[in-house]
Formats: sequence, C-alpha cells, structure tokens
Amino acid sequence: MNAASGDAMKHDGLSLLESRVAADLARTAHPRAPWLKPVTGPDGQPAHDVIIVGGGQSGLATAFGLLRSRVDNILVLDKAPAGQEGPWRTYARMHTLRSPKDFTGPDLDMPCLTYQSWHEAKFGADSWDELALIPKGHWADYLDWFRHVTGLPVRSEAEVVDIAPDSGLLAVTVRSRGVESRLYARKVVLATGQESMGDWSLPAPIAALPAQRRAHCAQAIDFTALAGKRVAVIGAGASAFDNAATALEAGAAAVHLLCRRKEIQVVQPYRWLTFRGFLRHLGDLDDAWRWRFMSAVLGLREGFPQATYDRCAVHDAFRLHLGSPVISAIDGPGGVELATPCGSVTADFVICASGIEIDLAARPELARFAGNTASWGDRYTPPPAERDERLARFPYLGDDYALSERVPGATPWIADIHLFSIASTMSFGASGSSINAMTTAVPKLVSGLTRGLFRADVGTLWEEFQAYDVPQAVLRSPARGG
Repeated sequence: MNAASGDAMKHDGLSLLESRVAADLARTAHPRAPWLKPVTGPDGQPAHDVIIVGGGQSGLATAFGLLRSRVDNILVLDKAPAGQEGPWRTYARMHTLRSPKDFTGPDLDMPCLTYQSWHEAKFGADSWDELALIPKGHWADYLDWFRHVTGLPVRSEAEVVDIAPDSGLLAVTVRSRGVESRLYARKVVLATGQESMGDWSLPAPIAALPAQRRAHCAQAIDFTALAGKRVAVIGAGASAFDNAATALEAGAAAVHLLCRRKEIQVVQPYRWLTFRGFLRHLGDLDDAWRWRFMSAVLGLREGFPQATYDRCAVHDAFRLHLGSPVISAIDGPGGVELATPCGSVTADFVICASGIEIDLAARPELARFAGNTASWGDRYTPPPAERDERLARFPYLGDDYALSERVPGATPWIADIHLFSIASTMSFGASGSSINAMTTAVPKLVSGLTRGLFRADVGTLWEEFQAYDVPQAVLRSPARGG
C-alpha cells in the first residue's frame, strides 16, 4: 500500500465514523421536545440559557451534555485562539497523557465518540492495539474533531473579564481583540481549568526575582534558550518532572529539581479513586467524609509514571534534591542562588511548578463577588489533625456545582454560577479537571443546570401544561350495520 492510498483509507475511516456519530446522535436524541423558551436580555437581544467559560475538554464535554438535554441555546467562550484551548498545545510538556488509553471522557459513554473510535478511524485498529499511552498531540486533535463533529458553538479569543447581575440574568463582559461587549445568560459555567479560582503558585522568594530569571510552569518558556544553562525546577509533581525533562532535552547543562519533602511521591492516589462509586458519590457524603478523603488526596503531590521519571533520569545533568524547600533566592552576577536546608543551588533560570493558589480576588471575572463566595473554611471545621489552610480556601459548592454565599442575601445571583474545574475538587473529588471523571461528573453538572432552569420556569410550564390540548386520537362514530 502506498502513502496516498493509506491517507485515503484514513480519510474514509473518519468520514465513516462521522456518519456513524450523526446516526447515533439521532437515534439517542429522545426526548426531542424543546422545553426552554427564549429569554431576552436588557439590551433587547436574545439571552443564552447557559454560557460556558472555557473551551477545553471540560467545557466541551459540558456543552455536549447540555445539547443532549435539549439545552440548545448555549455558547462556549475561550480566551485562546482556536486550537490553543487547554494545555495540550501550550504548557503541557509531557509526551503522552498519563491516563490509561481506555479511559473515556468527553464522549459521555457514546462509543462512537470515544478517543479509541477516533484513533482507530484515523490510524487503524492495529495502531490502537500497539498504543501504550495517548500522545498529547493526538488528544488535542481528537478534541478538535469532537468539537467539530458534535457541532458545539465555541467563540475563540473571547476573554470573560466580569460577571454581574442584570435584570434577573447574568451579564457577562467579554473582551475580544481589545473590544469589550456584553452577553446575557441565565446560567454561567466556569470550566476554566487549573487557574480558575486564582493563579499558579509562585513562592515569594521566586516571585521577587527578575522576570528574565524565572517562570511558572504554565507560562511560555523558550527552552532552546536554556541550552548550556543551569536550570532549577521548584516542585516534584508530574509537571515539575515534565519541565525538567524538557529543559534537559533542550540541552541544559544542569537541571536541579528541588523537592521540599524528604521522600518523592511515587503513588498516584487518583488511580485508586477511579471507580464509579467514588467518582459518582463522593459529593453525596457529609462534609467530614469529603474533607477527610480530599484533604488526604490533595495533601499529596501528583504522582508520576515511570516514563516521566525516566525522561529525566537518563540525563547525567539531572539532579534530584530531596528535603530541599527554597528558603531564599538571591540574584547575582553568577546566577540565582537558591538556599535550601541541604545547601545552596545556583541556577541561571528557575521554573516554578508548585501548584495553584486559591484566590478569587485575583481573577477579574470573579472580583465582583469574591468577598462573598463561601469557602470550605466558612462551612466546615475539621479535626485539628486534618486542618489545612490551603484547602480551606477552596470554594464550597452546592450539589449542582454552584457557588454559595458567605453572607446570605448579599449576592444571591452567584447561585447561577457553576464551577467545573480543579477548584471543584474539594467538593466533588475528581471532576472538572479529570478525563476519567467526566462520564460521571458531567451528567451530574448538567442535571444540576437543567434542574435550576426547570425550577425557574415551573410556573410557565404549569400554564403550558394546563393549556395543552393536542388530541392523540380522533373519535369517529361507529359504523352502523345494514
């Protein structure tokens, strides 16, 4: 088989799969009846039923779930250019996903929409059988295809900078190419990934360094410029190893990975909790059990697979420093001197991969209501041995993923803002930031959204029910015998 015929077969495979998707979606569309009536915004233009902020995998899966529930008047907004949503083509520096290849996600249990179906249609069944882990570029391509084949309405280069109440709706201010405009919606879903409720953590000693000396792991980094340089990576989770490996592969003279703990995290707790009972029902437990489980999980660093470690370990220039939190960082003519309890490390460039900070006030779109958004610390006091101020700052969510008020009545409208991101973890476990939780978490979120829309319209729906007079049969006089 020549290359041209192989390419033609792959194209035909995707075409056949897309036909199958269309047929399966049509066959499983019950009930088909539309049930939401158009709503007009204060500007006289149609308002959306739901606006989803974030066009990565979680935002796309949520939009698909809503369409399946006949919530059709939706819009997905993402600040990135088309194709750059999420981390996969930007700051994700692993070679492959860490999840097993057969984990399902945005497909929401529709076999024709799984990654496996796409991969086999594009590359063949033999390629799937030989595949160990999904290359990150393939996953990004799959998400692009998923967005296309399901017809999701996504607007790119649209950054949400404010959310406010207006005439019983949520006014969403969007900045696109320097121009601001307002959209209106009944509900908003924040599917904004890792930095959804704050920003990436940059410890004070590192933040004080000149900008040309440091970066956090989610920033664009010119790794080619690090060839022959000394690099320090702060953190010891999977992302820290990814960045260390990328620097080593770019030719860094030395890469020092500084782990504050005395032992490296090699156990991945998310592998244990990947079963339906936990994924579906952790959020149904009382606060004590939810806190106990998630404080234990989030108290650990993200575990990494063997291949992630090996990317670093094969290089003689790699140095792992255990029990080495950074005490101070001083920039000088010879480089940045990082003081740790185990001695000093000198580097030309520092990459920080130490996680996220929950700080709603740091997000412009949340600033208006940040002060009245309830946190776990506002709602639950754990036993002394389980207390953790960092986790106490996570938002305390309702059973529909909605934000809740710290002072009731001050900002009641935030009950129509639903959070589906890494910051949902304390309330629901793996959810808005996890591929393996999508098939349980997205239906729960969508159910909460449709429940709220239905309850808000129940009076109108009652009137419609009472007025319903479409006959199902026509009665005729019985034929009379001769």
